[in-house]
Amino acid sequence: MKISLNWLKQYVEIPTEISDEELIRLIGARLVEVEGVIDESHKYDNIVVVRVEKAEKIPDTHLTLCQVNDGGEELVQVVCGAPNVREGMLAAWIKPGAVVPASVHEDAPFVIGKRRMLGKFDSNGMLAGADELDFGGKHDKIAEIDPELANPGDELADVFELNDLILEIENKSLTHRPDTFGIIGFAREVAGILGVKFHEPDFMANENSAASFIDALKDIPENDETKVSVEISDAVICPRYTLAVLKVSDATAEDKYLTSTKILLAKAGMQSVSRIVDVTNYMMLLTGQPLHAFDYDKFVKVGGANSPKVIVRTASEGEKIVLLDGTEVKCVPSDILITSNNVPVAMAGAMGGANTEIDENTNNVLLESATFSLYNLRKTQMEHGIFSEAITRFTKGVPMGGTLNVLAEAVRDLHAKAVGFCDYKVIIQEPIVVKITTDEINRLLGTNYSVEQIVQTLSNVSFIVKDNSGHLEITAPYWRTDIHIPEDIIEEVGRLLGYESIAPTLPLHATANRNEILAAKNDVRDLLSRFGANEVLTYSFVSKRIFDNSYQDAKNAYRIVNSISPDLQFVRQSLIPSLLEKAYLNVKLPVDQFAIYEINKVYQKSWGMTNENVPTEKYSLGLLIAERKNHETAFYKAKKYADAVLKAFGIEVEYLPLKDNSADCRPFEPKRSAEIHLKAGGGRIGVVGEFKKSVQANFKLPEYLAGFELDFDLILRNRSHVVYTGLSKVEERDLTVTTDLSYAELTNKIQAILDKFGAVAEITPGLIYLPEGNETKHITVHLKFTQFEEAAMQELEKL
Repeated sequence: MKISLNWLKQYVEIPTEISDEELIRLIGARLVEVEGVIDESHKYDNIVVVRVEKAEKIPDTHLTLCQVNDGGEELVQVVCGAPNVREGMLAAWIKPGAVVPASVHEDAPFVIGKRRMLGKFDSNGMLAGADELDFGGKHDKIAEIDPELANPGDELADVFELNDLILEIENKSLTHRPDTFGIIGFAREVAGILGVKFHEPDFMANENSAASFIDALKDIPENDETKVSVEISDAVICPRYTLAVLKVSDATAEDKYLTSTKILLAKAGMQSVSRIVDVTNYMMLLTGQPLHAFDYDKFVKVGGANSPKVIVRTASEGEKIVLLDGTEVKCVPSDILITSNNVPVAMAGAMGGANTEIDENTNNVLLESATFSLYNLRKTQMEHGIFSEAITRFTKGVPMGGTLNVLAEAVRDLHAKAVGFCDYKVIIQEPIVVKITTDEINRLLGTNYSVEQIVQTLSNVSFIVKDNSGHLEITAPYWRTDIHIPEDIIEEVGRLLGYESIAPTLPLHATANRNEILAAKNDVRDLLSRFGANEVLTYSFVSKRIFDNSYQDAKNAYRIVNSISPDLQFVRQSLIPSLLEKAYLNVKLPVDQFAIYEINKVYQKSWGMTNENVPTEKYSLGLLIAERKNHETAFYKAKKYADAVLKAFGIEVEYLPLKDNSADCRPFEPKRSAEIHLKAGGGRIGVVGEFKKSVQANFKLPEYLAGFELDFDLILRNRSHVVYTGLSKVEERDLTVTTDLSYAELTNKIQAILDKFGAVAEITPGLIYLPEGNETKHITVHLKFTQFEEAAMQELEKL
């Protein structure tokens, strides 16, 4: 979007002490990113208004020998090839030595000189066309200037305020501010930033400003020729549709003179088309409210009914329409169509249809001012690649409150007679009222603004503020649809007065409570980092392939409708598959041994939905270890990591055979893995073990591979503070037992005996020997006592 600084200054008085450079800096700091500035302060140097005093055709040529008055004592001779040059007209003369404005930004700007034409006629400079002045238009005539605006010798730049700076605005940073996509709204914000009062143009102040327009329409006689009704299929797609039927003449004619409207359109990057189209574009640039003009007679003919009706609806699958640029579009159900008795005549908010295009035979115009669903139009924009000025504004959420005002002003600018009118509101936009105190504003911003300062700041941008001893009741103007909660008001105050002016201070409220999840995460990070593990952060979105490789059921996962990549179509059910995928990247480097872990959220359909109707989410802790060569059983190394985490949180568990078929258990080999359960029947808290050979092959990983996944939410709910006692002399013993119990069952039995006698010991695996043909095995464990009890050891030796 391009903003003319001169146009902006017509609506807000800039204090003399603020330079253009400072103004641009403030706009960038407090409103929107200014991507660039186009300096046109010298673009029209040495171009003056002249009157053609004599115009003689040069025989056998298309040229005219002109004598022009530039306000000096003598006339200047210029040869002109334009067909519209004539005696008495005012034109723009580019003096010899001046640069043609349209070529200013080219690599080699075109400098006008003194030339001899046809070998005998001297031509001093040139009489310029609108295109050569960089105002657009065809290269078929010279620009004519209204004699009421200028006199011979006047600088063209002074007549039309051409010494200007054009701001190139980054549209995306105004996504939720459709009001600022018009000069009036932009100027209002600048007034708020500068702390000066903004004088709203009468026609935009409120809907009562359109009263005179409506009163004039009361005298329109009811007849079938100009009566139009409106039907909207769904209030969501079109909350309001306003139209007027106008009597016009020379609908496609251009204005005779070079006008400010044409110049302002050119500064905004748009070309003059015709009187009607120029006014609709001008009003859009001025207010941010797009308008569209239909040939009314064609509209009625297309609908084929005696009583013309505008029907706004969504498109049927495969429905087609030919647009103004000749493109035939195959619609999708999210497209909004304007129809004449159900026959499409426009793609709403995007582009009109060729079947109602205004041409030289147009006598009646249907002028539309409406607002449409920004979500539908965003889909239309991306589906069909339409990026017009109108749809750019509609996709920001044009409010419904201004359609009538803008339509009424456009009719007045056209000097056209309205013979039909309809203003159809499907819903009523209720005022948005927010209550807040000045103390709340200052407390959150860390400021000390007075009540008067806050009230004045908000009033400058058209908020209605009622003050009751610092308790504010604030009504947002209809165009501020982004205002909903007190924090929105606080943001407005901080932004308009300048975040950069707020001195850094400590918050005035009490320190926030300890975040238990964050603290627990940090505890785990400290612990596992000391053990040499590395934290990773992986995408929550995964591919179906990762489910297949880890034997997880994709039907139990949530699918992303609008995924950013074909490989990221599902939300993961557990962390282990993501860690297996990242392990492959490290193995390839190669890294001989490593441990990686992640603490993050996981989702499963089987967990159901929350009270807020969103998927249940759980925090999970996953860890994976991999080594190329190792004689130690991988299971026990992973178990050491799991034991360390659980011990740090004071959680007592027992290890049971793996029987669960849940998503987090499926990658593990049942015979070399275990479920981790809270003691005393507290339920499963996780799984630890080695992975299936097929899973290792699917992820192309080495044989020495193991890991665990723990329910982090359960850890937090069951944690207990670890009580440290003084250490006795460390005793270490090995114990070998001949038994048919599993290792987990044996260690549980050993732990029960230790607890019985008050002994404290760390139990680690030694050897497990199963003689061929025997059902019993020899299991050796190492006991490292930090609280030795002889009675406990005697009881253990009986095993």
